[in-house]
Amino acid sequence: MSRIRCFLCCVLLVLLGSSLAVAGSVVKIRIDDTIQPITAEYIDRAIEHARQTNADAVLIELSTPGGLLESTRAIIEKILASPVPVIVYVAPTGARAASAGFFILESADVAAMAPGTNTGAAHPVEFGGGKMDDTMKTKVENDSAAFMRSFVGPRGRNVALAETAVRESKSWTDQEALQQHLIDVVAKDQSDLFHQLEGRTVKRFDGKEVKLNLNGASVDEMQMSLRQRILDFLVDPNIAFLVLAIGALALYVEFNHPGAVLPGVVGVIFILLALFALNLLPTRYAAFTLIIGGFVLFALEAKFATHGVLGIGGIALLTLGGLLLVDGPIPQMRVHLLTALAISVPLGVITVFLMTIALRARHAKVVTGQQGLIGAVGEARTEIDPEGKVWVLGELWNARAASRVAIGEQVVVRKVEGLELEVEKARP
Repeated sequence: MSRIRCFLCCVLLVLLGSSLAVAGSVVKIRIDDTIQPITAEYIDRAIEHARQTNADAVLIELSTPGGLLESTRAIIEKILASPVPVIVYVAPTGARAASAGFFILESADVAAMAPGTNTGAAHPVEFGGGKMDDTMKTKVENDSAAFMRSFVGPRGRNVALAETAVRESKSWTDQEALQQHLIDVVAKDQSDLFHQLEGRTVKRFDGKEVKLNLNGASVDEMQMSLRQRILDFLVDPNIAFLVLAIGALALYVEFNHPGAVLPGVVGVIFILLALFALNLLPTRYAAFTLIIGGFVLFALEAKFATHGVLGIGGIALLTLGGLLLVDGPIPQMRVHLLTALAISVPLGVITVFLMTIALRARHAKVVTGQQGLIGAVGEARTEIDPEGKVWVLGELWNARAASRVAIGEQVVVRKVEGLELEVEKARP
């Protein structure tokens, strides 16, 4: 009897071990942002983590309006060379994989979408949204179309239709994309996605075939590191412009109040953070000339008091500098007009106000020490002929006058020599 029990226990252990062996793991990340260098770094880190942990797949839950082409190329390069299958899933309902997102979706081993999502509109756009000349437009279109064909064909998807997203900016719903072989699966959620992919054989970019076993797989959702979260926040052009403006204002306060220290430290830190973030974006550094010009006009407004003319000019220059600062290919990667105005107008008012106070303080009459006595009006407490006593600013002083001053007469201090004042009769 004991042998039977022992045998049954062994069988159960073997079955349990085999079931645990079958259950795999999936590394999951969420991209709900524009495509930029931090996004590329995040995806690269997820693929490397999947390789180190021998995960069965990498799941990228994607929702993006598009982004930078260079970052998109870096991401696709990592996906195509990934040692584990990469699943790109456009989700949740209402999400989109537009422009750069369409490139990333098509490059995946498995392309999936949730109901109510859309993709496409991958036509290349000149930085700043301007219109290209015909020659440059043809070059960029041909390059992007060739890039699309280079991985859509090997993935077994509809090359001709995918190319129309580049040349004609076509877009598709989830069902249209599925019916026309642009994607592989439409799944309502992650569980449905894993269920539909269970047992499916995926042909990798290098030609190898891999069978997916995702039912019961543990999902390791990987978050951005603290550094990546900070940089991802800062590379928003609107945030970068705000940080730059705050840093400039803090340095301005430090220059007008030397020795305050704190504004100077804050200003340096904020400006360095802004420059670091802008270095990751397609930045027009010539726009800094407009921003500096705005501050110059603010200073001139405070000095010459032109009743707001120079101040308004400074606000206009600062706003224009903000709008031109980041040369993004999509509106989400540029400084918005509302943001530029919301930063420029208060900053202009504050700067002119602080400069006015500083200039008034420098030109104001000194009211302390010996300099503060000159011009002060007092009263003769004794006859001054040529010397006597006067009461000035609440104190009794020895005084000397060139002409006789009677007791009680008003006097004006003209000079201070040691502890003696040189005075004269005050005119009526």
